[in-house]
Amino acid sequence: MKIVIDAMGGDNAPEEIIKGAIMAVNEFGVDIILVGDEVKIKSEVEKYQIKDKNKVTIVHASEIITNDESPTMAIRRKKHSSMVVGLKMLKEGYADAFISAGSTGALLAGGLFIVGRIDGIDRPCLAPIIPGEKGNFMLLDAGANAECKPRNILQFAIMGDVYSKKVLGKQNPKVGLVNIGVEEEKGTEFVKQSYALLKQSELNFIGNIEPRDIPKGECDIVLADGFVGNVILKLYEGVAQTIFDVLKREIYSSFLNKLGGFLLKPVFKKFKTDFDYTEYGGAILLGVKNVLIKAHGSSNAKAIKNAVKQAVNCINGNVVEIISQEIKNMNILE
Repeated sequence: MKIVIDAMGGDNAPEEIIKGAIMAVNEFGVDIILVGDEVKIKSEVEKYQIKDKNKVTIVHASEIITNDESPTMAIRRKKHSSMVVGLKMLKEGYADAFISAGSTGALLAGGLFIVGRIDGIDRPCLAPIIPGEKGNFMLLDAGANAECKPRNILQFAIMGDVYSKKVLGKQNPKVGLVNIGVEEEKGTEFVKQSYALLKQSELNFIGNIEPRDIPKGECDIVLADGFVGNVILKLYEGVAQTIFDVLKREIYSSFLNKLGGFLLKPVFKKFKTDFDYTEYGGAILLGVKNVLIKAHGSSNAKAIKNAVKQAVNCINGNVVEIISQEIKNMNILE
């Protein structure tokens, strides 16, 4: 099993990216291909003890795609960028998965133009794993498609169902559609039509879910178009960070609060771990022909290591192949 990693993508590249890759090699025994500036990568790799140095390969790429570039133009023009080189290696069969913490837009464009869509899938979607009170859940789409059609929502649900079963180990994942109310007649025409398609499917569709109920984690797959999904994701991250900041400020505001904070330290530590994005690796781009994972832009080594673990689970679970077959079986290719 070989996994390509964009060593130059992300806020903490290449240091944290390479550190996480080495951690993954030592812990999971996978073969890693690091793509980017060969000199910088070699310098970083030499800092670490590697159980099997033959499992780390470096492929030189002279260019870097930045966040301020037009995603489509960057993919087309920067043929020697770490992202484009890595994606081409994936497409040509030199690796089984690709991971990048770089530009989300560029990765989406590269996934479409270089890797390609699964037959029958109109639009791939970003599907991060998010912590909830009663368990983790998937959010589809988290930002790949600002506007969608009802059939896209159904396809997202099918892909999320496969991922939940094969990677997250959920036997019969519950599917919910984001809406302003739980009643079937609520929402826009788009939401109503999406509801109708989901209701007719063989998925475990439990109906509409209101935003305030999403954090409870009672729904395994949360569906929305990319605009709404991205708003939910960013609000979720913002609220979680605000809670941490407020608690920290209040704890240090007085001696008694500090004492109470010390006594509750194990509780706070668990709470922070549960809502730490590094625990979940990254957001898989479902709907493309290979395993493609978008790691958080500020990913540290732990996040990259867990993104590799996520990729390994996807490969072992044959997620791409099963999604392809499920789409054919549900007769929505036309």
